[in-house]
Amino acid sequence: MSENTLVNDKATDATVATTAENQAPAEKSYSQKEVDDMMARMKGSLQKKLLKPYEDLGDPESLRQLKAEAEAKAQEQAIKRGEFEKALKELAAKKDAEIQKKDSQIKEYKLYTPLLNSAAKHRSVNPEQVRQLLSNRVRLNDQSEVEVLDEKGAVMYSDQGTPVDVDTFVGNWLKANPHFVQAGAATTNSKSNIQSDTKKLDISKLDFKNPEHRKLYASYRKQNGLA
Repeated sequence: MSENTLVNDKATDATVATTAENQAPAEKSYSQKEVDDMMARMKGSLQKKLLKPYEDLGDPESLRQLKAEAEAKAQEQAIKRGEFEKALKELAAKKDAEIQKKDSQIKEYKLYTPLLNSAAKHRSVNPEQVRQLLSNRVRLNDQSEVEVLDEKGAVMYSDQGTPVDVDTFVGNWLKANPHFVQAGAATTNSKSNIQSDTKKLDISKLDFKNPEHRKLYASYRKQNGLA
């Protein structure tokens, strides 16, 4: 092949390449507005397609408003429910306090006062001290009946198989602990033997069946910080 032929071939190839470049479609450019418009149309079309099955439910904005109102109402109801539950708890606590107070009064009447009376009856040096020492040895059962317990916490029974009463229990306990008993007899039938100063009151001389004596004892407990 001659040199002229090679030169002619190269010239032909260059011409073909230039022609191909000139004939290639030019790449189109879009402005920002055109891009935004296309995106908006696509978004609208897609939104319409997705919401079509729910058209019967109404306008989306209305649905959002209804949802917001429902959530606000639910929150309000939760707050009211919380306040109601708080009120119930306060009421329950008040009721429990009343029950505890009533139970305390019942125990005072059925347990502690009988202990005190028996300690005074059996000439204890300090009936109040005896009451405190023996208060854990008496209890009320499910029928609100008084039960005397032994040192192991079991109900005490007499040799005859009957439950031991408070007076018998206190009397036997004082016999077993004579240092808690007065050396001489004490009278409890009159008010003349009771000191006027309730702070120095001799409890062993009180008759707890006497209303005046009970008042003196209440004053004694208050003055000595026992009430």
